Amino acid sequence: MYGHVEKLAEEIKKGASSVEGVEAKLWQVPETLPEEVLGKMSAPPKSDVPIITPNELAEADGFVFGFPTRFGMMAAQFKAFLDATGGLWRTQQLAGKPAGMFYSTGSQGGGQETTALTAITQLVHHGMIFVPIGYTFGAGMFEMEKVKGGSPYGAGTFAGDGSRQPTELELEQAFHQGKHIAGIAKKLKGSA
Repeated sequence: MYGHVEKLAEEIKKGASSVEGVEAKLWQVPETLPEEVLGKMSAPPKSDVPIITPNELAEADGFVFGFPTRFGMMAAQFKAFLDATGGLWRTQQLAGKPAGMFYSTGSQGGGQETTALTAITQLVHHGMIFVPIGYTFGAGMFEMEKVKGGSPYGAGTFAGDGSRQPTELELEQAFHQGKHIAGIAKKLKGSA
């Protein structure tokens, strides 16, 4: 809604695109809130990132799903999108594809890890392979002097009241996550 997830997504795309032979695409899910409600929330206009349809997921070799957190879970807009993937689930068209996730929360206690944990169920029912970043980001995972979002589950940022933007370290972690998952997706596709 306020661009934090999109900023991380852009870095993840750059990281994925840095892997030779990988083409990364950026999509957004449809908005479910009426314009009147978005106006009351002071939401800026949506970006020009294309809106994805559920069937377009079947074309991808892997995914990195990003969402804002609402009460420790993915936002309703993303959940509504995944709820529309029943046809893909029934035919298991996403089974065996690697998927990671990243998130933005309002605060340090805003549910970054619970968002990942509650989102994993979506991957499991589709038969996707969850690919966390673990501690592959190295020293950046142990930063204690600065406020930093993200966890072994995936990259993240803290939005605060919306004015805090992702830090350089958070953006570096997002780049790393894109590169990490793209490398795994490439290996899986090459072994098929």
